[in-house]
Amino acid sequence: MAAGLRKRGRAGSAAQAAGLCRQWLQRAWQERRLLLREPRYTLLVAACLCLAEVGITFWVIHRVACEEGDPNPPTQVQTCNSKADSSSSIADPYPLPEYPAGFVYIFMGLYYATGRGTDIRMAQNIFAVLYLATLLLVFLIYHQTCKVPPFVFFFMCCASYRVHSIFVLRLFNDPVAMVLLFLSINLLLAQHWSWGCCCFSLAVSVKMNVLLFAPGLLFLLLTQFGFHGALPKLGICAALQVMLGLPFLLENPVGYLSRSFDLGRQFLFRWTVNWRFLPEALFLHRAFHLALLAAHLTLLLLFAVYRWHRTGESILSLLKDPSKRKIVSTLFTSNFIGICFSRSLHYQFYVWYFHTLPYLLWATPAPWLTHLFRLLVLGLIELSWNTYPSTSCSSAALHVCHAVILLQLWLGPQAFPKSIQHSKKAQ
Repeated sequence: MAAGLRKRGRAGSAAQAAGLCRQWLQRAWQERRLLLREPRYTLLVAACLCLAEVGITFWVIHRVACEEGDPNPPTQVQTCNSKADSSSSIADPYPLPEYPAGFVYIFMGLYYATGRGTDIRMAQNIFAVLYLATLLLVFLIYHQTCKVPPFVFFFMCCASYRVHSIFVLRLFNDPVAMVLLFLSINLLLAQHWSWGCCCFSLAVSVKMNVLLFAPGLLFLLLTQFGFHGALPKLGICAALQVMLGLPFLLENPVGYLSRSFDLGRQFLFRWTVNWRFLPEALFLHRAFHLALLAAHLTLLLLFAVYRWHRTGESILSLLKDPSKRKIVSTLFTSNFIGICFSRSLHYQFYVWYFHTLPYLLWATPAPWLTHLFRLLVLGLIELSWNTYPSTSCSSAALHVCHAVILLQLWLGPQAFPKSIQHSKKAQ
């Protein structure tokens, strides 16, 4: 009899859950006109788009050949290991690719999971799962911020040919770094700061472009914990880098650090997406690089002083009086400023900020930016990244779109009128 009661109880719970789900769907259908405009329906729209993405990604893998818009060498699943196998000594002088240790471990694992880099279809399927995981993490962020109308997510998912190519055709390490970054942001939103810093450091260990988020993270740590409280979190980031790179640091520390974290690496003019309208000599000139760095640091400082803290609050007081701020706005803006002043953007770099663009365009109210105008900006950015080879017009259009977004972020309402601690939404 007890077993029968338990079965009836489970059946009753399942029926109740089904009834609630049915009521929710009926309500969503009744309010279908609001479905694409109200952020509270983000999860429902996200679920539909993720299902659509399963089919789209499967079609891309089986029907679309790798296009010419990316470098011609083999995928990084093969490249990592062809270089790693080229020397019997790890100190000769550093035979691995020009990426940090996390990249080596992950892509060595992919190498063996794909029959020593021969089963590219298996690698594509793994990256398809990675792509869907990225979408899930991004949608969770947008659900918590509750700022972006759901109709925008169609353009973030199904409409980007370049992003699908980066994930499942070329198998770059950029998507691996970004999925770890978005996991880190979700952990920060859940107030798991130590785990968030750990995942952030893991992302940096795959590709150092994640360091563009670092100024925003540093600001958040200082405002959340103060100077002394932020030190242990920063120590987690540093310790993980040392631990992952220890085999290489013990054998050849200079070779590892100079090649894995080479901030002065020279980019090829033929692959630039954002500076095609410049003469190649100017593009390669050291003075141009220093000017971009100065502009980058200046704008970061201006945003930190005037946009990332409360009116009337001294930036120096953040070291003494920790308080919470809006996490997503700070991190996404920090990264976007770095993108705007990058010495060069290659085609695979699009994923560095692609999934953050809807937030940057819609999260800050701006009467002069209508939905149509915002969509036009998104479309022009997508067109610029899909123009191969890049042209002076496509590069100029990209900078114009970036300038519009920066102007909106600067002129919009102040992002931090209240503490996160007393807010229901960590935005």
